[in-house]
Amino acid sequence: MKFYVQKHWTTVLGILFVLAAFLYLFQFSVDQGWLTDTLKIAIGLLTGAGAALAGAAIFRLKADQLANHPARRLIGECLTGTGAALLYITFSFAGIYYALWDSMTVFLCMMAVTLAVALFAYRYQLRLLLQVALLGALLAPLVMRPETDQVFTLFLYLFVLNTASFFVSIRKDWLEARLLPFGGTWLLYTVYFFHFEPPVDGIWSMPFRYAVAAYLFYLIALGWSSWKKNKQFEGLNMYAGIVNAVLFGLWSLALLDGFVPYSVPLAAMGMLYLIYALILFKLTKQASPAYHTKLAGGLFLLLIAASQLGTGSVYRPLIGVMLWSVIAGAVLIAGQKLRMNSIKAAALGIWVVVGLYWFVVTWDTPRVDWFGVYVPFFNWGAFAWILLAVIGFYASVKVKFDRTQSSAQVFFSRLTAFLSHLVVGGLLTVQVNGLYHSYDMPLLHELALSITWGIYALLLFLWGAYSQQRVFRYFGSTVLVMVALKALLFDLSGTQTIYKALTLLILGGISFTISAVNAKWSSREQDQNDKETQEDTPSLDSGES
Repeated sequence: MKFYVQKHWTTVLGILFVLAAFLYLFQFSVDQGWLTDTLKIAIGLLTGAGAALAGAAIFRLKADQLANHPARRLIGECLTGTGAALLYITFSFAGIYYALWDSMTVFLCMMAVTLAVALFAYRYQLRLLLQVALLGALLAPLVMRPETDQVFTLFLYLFVLNTASFFVSIRKDWLEARLLPFGGTWLLYTVYFFHFEPPVDGIWSMPFRYAVAAYLFYLIALGWSSWKKNKQFEGLNMYAGIVNAVLFGLWSLALLDGFVPYSVPLAAMGMLYLIYALILFKLTKQASPAYHTKLAGGLFLLLIAASQLGTGSVYRPLIGVMLWSVIAGAVLIAGQKLRMNSIKAAALGIWVVVGLYWFVVTWDTPRVDWFGVYVPFFNWGAFAWILLAVIGFYASVKVKFDRTQSSAQVFFSRLTAFLSHLVVGGLLTVQVNGLYHSYDMPLLHELALSITWGIYALLLFLWGAYSQQRVFRYFGSTVLVMVALKALLFDLSGTQTIYKALTLLILGGISFTISAVNAKWSSREQDQNDKETQEDTPSLDSGES
């Protein structure tokens, strides 16, 4: 394509100037009233058909004659393309500018000329012909903008043009046949929107319908083009798809402003691109750049949409944490299924950010109690903590990164487990504080916190025994020592004796339970060490023999 553009761009530019001059001369004659409308249409049809037939006649020469005279071939392409462009200009004048023809007449005429141009270009490998015809077809409605609304006719006009262009482009791999109608269509949409200033009176207004139609057409057409090109979804098609998404996203935000939150179209686009990414992966069986682009774009749009849920409500932090946690969990599971480190890392990054955010805002966020009664661990605030903890523990136990050293994997497992235990500590603390605020128990508040953190220390020891990781024994020991100091030095002053005794008994029971877990853990470690020693030491029998 680069060589072709370098060779013929000046020719195309010259033809573009001629067509623009013809258009403005045509419009000048309209303004002056020199010719009747019927005569103008007749002149346009005759001139266009004559130029097209003259150019086509050149291609009736024998193949060797054309090969020996490349200038004849170039003249034939230019004449035929210019003739087709003049016919398009005439159709635009008759059906769009003055509405002298109805929509169906313009549609049928467009079908006939476009089909002839596409077949001729396809048959004789005439890229320049198709290029010139497209330029004329797109330039005509851009210059001759009507005073009355003929947008539906223009829509049919562009639909036929785009369909034929993409068909030839896909079969011949001519990139310019995709780029010209793509850029021209969105440019015409923008120009006609500001020219007519159509009413945007609801969600499903006419401007939004046309934007949706253009977006979906190019989404499907560019995907089909990549599929036909040996399933190569990267390159120019991928970049055009990104531009298509950006243009539609900007227009949807502008057209739906005041009717629905802008998170709605962004969420819809995000889901669409996630489905697209899944289809790409199923078709290609590999994580191509196009797959990563669609996946990242879909996730990014969903995250932007999710960030706007609950706007203006005191429950917005809780809604955001719940939704983003679900997204992080879903992405993490997808990364596990697809065995892709990048997806797993992205999910865990979201999880860490959401957890930090929740630690900051949870103290001022309403809990959302069920039935108006506070029940510890059975409210939406607790569910947010639990969801974060479940994701973290799942990542610690199940998530493995491919092509990663064992030491790095162990560090990752311990880090996620450590962060998850911090989440559990936050859950316990917040729920005990909820008891204090809901039932007005100032004397028991600190004692309840001490008992809760003692249970938290026990949970740390249990996790250390389950995962066979000493770091959680040290962590639990630190928490237990801090709880003991807090209980003995601060909590027991000003509290009734019965509560002091009960608290100390509970903490003593927790300490004994931790001792039992620790003893069993140490015994198991000793047995394992003895077994390894026996395996490494040669037997006496084998030495004597």
